Amino acid sequence: MPLEMNVTAWKPEYTARAEQIWDEYQRQHDLSEQRGKVAAIDPITGRIWIGEAGVDVAQQMETEGIDTPVYLVRVGFPSYVRKGRR
Repeated sequence: MPLEMNVTAWKPEYTARAEQIWDEYQRQHDLSEQRGKVAAIDPITGRIWIGEAGVDVAQQMETEGIDTPVYLVRVGFPSYVRKGRR
């Protein structure tokens, strides 16, 4: 039975947990070939999906019957998206 969490249930500790999971994942895996792709982290299960774009990750999750909010990161970058000038 998949764990479910509605959007209003997202808590700051989920963000911290997802970042912790991602940091550990990066230490254990060579992601040089994944740079620029999107990674989605489930802070409850620790599961990570990586795809070319957010829509690809969403399709992977949908195929697996998983419908839970995830924390998104862009592999090799400090933020998922940047708005404005440098």
